[in-house]
Amino acid sequence: MPQFQMDDLLHLMSRLRDPAGGCPWDLKQSYDTIVPCTLEEAYEVADAIERKDYDHLQEELGDLLFQVIFYAQLGREDGYFKFDDVVDSLVKKLVRRHPHVFPDGDLYQESSAPKLSEQQIKGRWEAIKQLERQAKGKAQATLSILDDVPRTLPAIQRAEKLQKRAAHVGFDWPQASQVLDKIEEEIAELRAAMEENDQAHIQDELGDVMFAMVNLARHVNVKPEMAIRSTNEKFERRFKFLESRLVKQGVPLNEASLEQMESLWVAAKELE
Repeated sequence: MPQFQMDDLLHLMSRLRDPAGGCPWDLKQSYDTIVPCTLEEAYEVADAIERKDYDHLQEELGDLLFQVIFYAQLGREDGYFKFDDVVDSLVKKLVRRHPHVFPDGDLYQESSAPKLSEQQIKGRWEAIKQLERQAKGKAQATLSILDDVPRTLPAIQRAEKLQKRAAHVGFDWPQASQVLDKIEEEIAELRAAMEENDQAHIQDELGDVMFAMVNLARHVNVKPEMAIRSTNEKFERRFKFLESRLVKQGVPLNEASLEQMESLWVAAKELE
């Protein structure tokens, strides 16, 4: 049996949304209702990559692609855009943003342009994106380089993007050690807020500490989301070790003392 192609997937989506014989669930969906599915599928792709489960990754990428196809079908039905329009605008944008690869703007023309450094490429990328934002019709007087950082991003990821945008125009600490100093300053302010027992102030200062931690991660070339995901895995692994040892000792988890649990936690760390 021959492999199905993109046209087959588009046809399948059209059938699912066919008012006469389509799927009732798919027919009920809208842009808004499938957003949670899109986010879930994106995280499942990330999870498969993190676990290096490449067989499963193929399936998860298919599920994520289906989300794109679904939005394109809705766009076609509403007369906004078709899947071909999505592909066309994407290719044009990527060719435009990679002048070091496509200096003549020709997708198929081989490039003889000199190699650029990664820093030069990043600088050009941001400059081109800024021009694109201006071309969307926003008034220069009110245009901000932060304008199109999506508010719906996970907070840690959005913090990182905001900081990168600001750093591009020089609003940044030159050294990671200065960020550490800032973290210590923010922790001192958090301690003061906790002593005041002012919940709103505590939340504000804790947010500052977390924002500064994201900044530090950026300076030491660590993705903050990946760092906390790794720590989550480590905590889960060690806590499950603690639970299993308590079971072997015949001690119910809710009856174990903090000293017992701490001793087993240290044992888990030593095993690693």
